[in-house]
Amino acid sequence: MGHTAENTFHRVLICIVLLSIAIFLQADDGGVLSRKIQLPKSKDSVYKLLRQVSDKSGYLFIYDSQIIDNDKEVKIAKGEYTLREAIYAITGNRNLQISVVGNHILLQLPEERKERTLQVVKEVEPEKEKYITLSGTIYDQIADEPLPYSAIGVNNTTIGTISNQDGEFKLILPDSLRHLSIKLTHVGYQSQEVEISLLDGHHVRFSLEPQIIPLQEIVVRAIDPLQEIKLMLDKRKLNYPQSSTYLTTFYREGVDHKRKNVDITEAVLKVYKTGYHVNANFDQVKLVKMRRIKSMLEKDTIFTKMKSGIHSALLLDVMKNLPDFLNPEEFDKFDYTHTDISVVDGRRINVISFEQKEYITEPLYTGQLFIDSENQALVEARFEVNPKYVEHATNMYIEKKNRGINLTLQKVHYTISYKSSSDSIYYINHIRGDLDFKVRRKRRLFSSPLHLWFEMVNCKVDTSEVNGFSRKERISTQNIFSDTKYKYDKDFWGHFNVILPEEKLKELIINNLSEVRNSLDEE
Repeated sequence: MGHTAENTFHRVLICIVLLSIAIFLQADDGGVLSRKIQLPKSKDSVYKLLRQVSDKSGYLFIYDSQIIDNDKEVKIAKGEYTLREAIYAITGNRNLQISVVGNHILLQLPEERKERTLQVVKEVEPEKEKYITLSGTIYDQIADEPLPYSAIGVNNTTIGTISNQDGEFKLILPDSLRHLSIKLTHVGYQSQEVEISLLDGHHVRFSLEPQIIPLQEIVVRAIDPLQEIKLMLDKRKLNYPQSSTYLTTFYREGVDHKRKNVDITEAVLKVYKTGYHVNANFDQVKLVKMRRIKSMLEKDTIFTKMKSGIHSALLLDVMKNLPDFLNPEEFDKFDYTHTDISVVDGRRINVISFEQKEYITEPLYTGQLFIDSENQALVEARFEVNPKYVEHATNMYIEKKNRGINLTLQKVHYTISYKSSSDSIYYINHIRGDLDFKVRRKRRLFSSPLHLWFEMVNCKVDTSEVNGFSRKERISTQNIFSDTKYKYDKDFWGHFNVILPEEKLKELIINNLSEVRNSLDEE
């Protein structure tokens, strides 16, 4: 099973002065913690009460969720509190060390702070490259729900990752970047910057605030959506790389049956990506590392494999490979409307929606384009095969089918995002494809859900000394990637940045690792 490529692409895309940091953390808070705020009588979780303090003080909290229990229910009395006393009252821990750094308040245990300070001083000594680990979960500040696919990038570099569907992320960085900051961004939210040195070793809960554009800031004018798209296409040469680049990417694909993960393949890939004026078929991929995790416990499952997942991810760079809804020759098949105004990283975004015209009954796309109103760069695209006709596209996504099984396509959805670099060039950031089928065995009354998915995140961009890979180095992107032979490596990820597995994947991974360890012990 998989995507077909060229013949249907027009319709359906296939798929650092370290010592100074230690001194800085010990600096006086400048009276910030003595400032007074009014708090109402409350009974709520530690997280929500600290958020009240943030709202009233303007300071954001950084702490390890293993130190402070976010979900613990706490009662506080109505009254006037200093920030320090409010923190003590809410956390119930007067031994916390509290530091104010910029607009953040850092909460730590005394021994941890001492160890971290000593560690930083020690690392001044010239040694081999060391790494630091940042991790956290990103939430919507109002709805208190995880924010999937949030971008996490290191300022002034091309290094970054994204949050998974549960809002979680992990970023492994060379210690030499400790003096920089990371920026968290998401469409429709205010960006947040935090110094890397404050986050090392913590798992932090971040909250991004939805950014609402005040009416008085909106200049009311008619926006021709089709003209906006044409202008976006005209500026491709300015906004996207015209020369070849290396991308270090994390790729994964999976098969879920009956809402359980039964097969997942993960890899670190190096992509030789040609300029945006060259067809994607000239892009090349080299395998750095991979692993496959397959459930041995599932007996009643469908034997399914995904073909051309990596090729699909390359083709889904829609600013390099124009799909039908961005192809001027196909514009007459769609209706385009300006439906919203949003924001990304403080920049105004025009949201253009599109859908196929009513008289067209073939399965085309419907979705949204997020276009920067200043430079007309596409920053994100979300689209799916029109739900009205998605079943008609079933055979476009199936290469081989068992005679005893009926498969019906239920949904195909893609999300693509781009991120601007320090030189204002936009690089592909994240690509995700989801395909949902209904599976029914012949002579069976009920059907079961089958979900195939793939995604790729760009973790680093290199622009110097870029050359294509030799034939021996390249891998075929149109084969079944999960069948690629590889050697098991217990330290698989090393210092690569990856998308963390969602909660539903963790059990499969843990079970698989246990099986591997047991087999190694037997040997």
